[in-house]
Amino acid sequence: MYEGSKINTLKGVGDKTASLFLKVGVSTVSDLLDYYPRTYDVYEDAILISEIEEGKVVTVTGTVFGRIQVGGSKNMQITSLLLKDISGTLKVVWYRMPFLRTTLSKGGMLTLRGKVTRKRNGMVMEQPEIFYPAHTYAEKKGTLQPVYPLTTGLTNNLVKKVMVQAMEFIKEDQEFLPEEFLEKYKLEGYEKSRRTIHFPENKESFIQARHRLVFEEFLIFVLSLRMQKEKEETYKNQFVFKEQPLIGEFIKKLPYELTGAQKKVWNEIQTDMSSEHMMSRLVQGDVGSGKTMVAFLAMLYASLNGYQSALMAPTEVLARQHFETITKLLSSYQLPLKAQLLTGSMTAKEKRECYSQIQTGSVDLIIGTHALIQEKVLYRNLALVITDEQHRFGVHQRESLAGKGSMPHILVMSATPIPRTLGIILYGDLDISIIDELPKNRLPIKNCVVDTGYRNTAYKFMESQIKQGRQCYVICSMVEESEHLEVENVTDYTEMLREYFPTSIKIACLHGKMKQQEKDELMEAFGRNEIQILVSTTVIEVGIDVPNATVMLIENAERFGLAQLHQLRGRVGRGKYQSYCIFMSAAKAKETKERLEILNKSNDGFFIASEDLRLRGPGDLFGIRQSGLMNFKLGDVFQDAKILKDASNAAEEIRKEDLTLTSNKYKDLATHLKKYMSGHLLEKTL
Repeated sequence: MYEGSKINTLKGVGDKTASLFLKVGVSTVSDLLDYYPRTYDVYEDAILISEIEEGKVVTVTGTVFGRIQVGGSKNMQITSLLLKDISGTLKVVWYRMPFLRTTLSKGGMLTLRGKVTRKRNGMVMEQPEIFYPAHTYAEKKGTLQPVYPLTTGLTNNLVKKVMVQAMEFIKEDQEFLPEEFLEKYKLEGYEKSRRTIHFPENKESFIQARHRLVFEEFLIFVLSLRMQKEKEETYKNQFVFKEQPLIGEFIKKLPYELTGAQKKVWNEIQTDMSSEHMMSRLVQGDVGSGKTMVAFLAMLYASLNGYQSALMAPTEVLARQHFETITKLLSSYQLPLKAQLLTGSMTAKEKRECYSQIQTGSVDLIIGTHALIQEKVLYRNLALVITDEQHRFGVHQRESLAGKGSMPHILVMSATPIPRTLGIILYGDLDISIIDELPKNRLPIKNCVVDTGYRNTAYKFMESQIKQGRQCYVICSMVEESEHLEVENVTDYTEMLREYFPTSIKIACLHGKMKQQEKDELMEAFGRNEIQILVSTTVIEVGIDVPNATVMLIENAERFGLAQLHQLRGRVGRGKYQSYCIFMSAAKAKETKERLEILNKSNDGFFIASEDLRLRGPGDLFGIRQSGLMNFKLGDVFQDAKILKDASNAAEEIRKEDLTLTSNKYKDLATHLKKYMSGHLLEKTL
């Protein structure tokens, strides 16, 4: 077996290379084999220049038109040429490759394959792969080449080279699924699926391999949930909760009436917290549906009964916003409780004071990031933990808190609307509540789906909103090639906007490579309206409330899943002003337009999620991670809904037959499950 074999046992992997792999979470051969490509280069037929679509990787064949030029600076030389075919010409550029002027000046046909983007002066193909003479492209046509997630210093070629060696470690006898499952669910064997996912011969073999790996990923996930549920059902409620009239008085004093859905969910939470067993409940609700108020009521219920409650947010800036909201509510309604903020960026002295207040019980409501569950934090009597869905709370965290006191109630908040059929499977360890109404005073967002020819009109509209004192978001899709290019994409776009808009309009960019502190500072400056346009990648998906932001422009909207687009749209429409979302798409395919039209017509997240599910066929599976939900390596709960249901049925068969997995039939599956639960988000300490 290769489970414990270190990656430096492979030829050509020294200490330096091993440290690069460690940065992407790979330290053993086993880790390496589970390090799946994030997409594949599919070498398809060459197309005419006139057929090129913005944002796509394409292959074109033609001749050099005019002179090949080398310009730019000493540190960044840019080689450019015009490629001509019978339908038109295309500008092509390469960076730091001045020698190409000599290589390509010999004339004749050449084939180029690369991504085409729209610059100020038209379409440009950047850094393409060169096939010269043109006929050499035939050798690669029709093949699939793996493209791996990378970090600085780690190249795709290096990963492929090392992966070829790792293939030798895979053996047929490593199969851990029962034979009857392979037949019933039409699954490929362990060995073949792992070889093929890295080096598929064609699309069909890739789809088969991926099907097997997604099935096993879902099966192990669902089984671990079932086991967790069985375990949690044995947890007795050690807290005594009495009705608190003060909460009813507080609700009556609010300047608005709670929606029927909020009242229903609040009643479910109260019933859970005063029942015989510990609460494990998920509250699903669209962006702006009032989940935070329900969470606050639960915290009040715990604290007015003499217990502490904790609210864990995914980022410091969001934790601070929750803290300010809660502090204001406690003060405005003269509630006799004290809130405390705890985050990782606090000074050692601030943290010590905070730990002391938590331990002595002089604070009741504690709001923070994952710092809330670190070892140094000792609670006096923690009865309730509320988390964001990004912080799925596993047995390990719950028991580590129980070691500091009693087993707390758990409430998970989620703004990701998913169809109930999938929710029951994915949140099998939780009872589900849904807030499916928006507050009456909320103005619905006005949407429009447009092509790239509308861009200048969109900019003028943004400028008119800014003149009225409002703010705007622009979302750029992640650039596939590398994180570096993702950053470049956002910064380039920001520069382009700065040239278009007057200097009085402050424009900033936000991306995943920034340090958390930088992101927080930018978001806070945006919150204060010191920045009028924020250009961002999808890191904005989980962000603070900026009620003054009224416009969201999403570039290349076709590259996102509908559920994610809906989440992004939820960053606007959070205040009293009319808000707008512009979905810009360069795609001409009828199916893409149909998908985006759903967003154009509806602001209902649950309807959008079910439509997303209906429209997603097997389609283009290459590198699809559209929903990003639940941190699966390969599986996508929308794209692979049928596989998820099959895996759930298989897990139910196992549960009825042998949930402890002690029989000979399931002993190998038990080993895999144990490995998963020790390293997955259900168990690992955040």
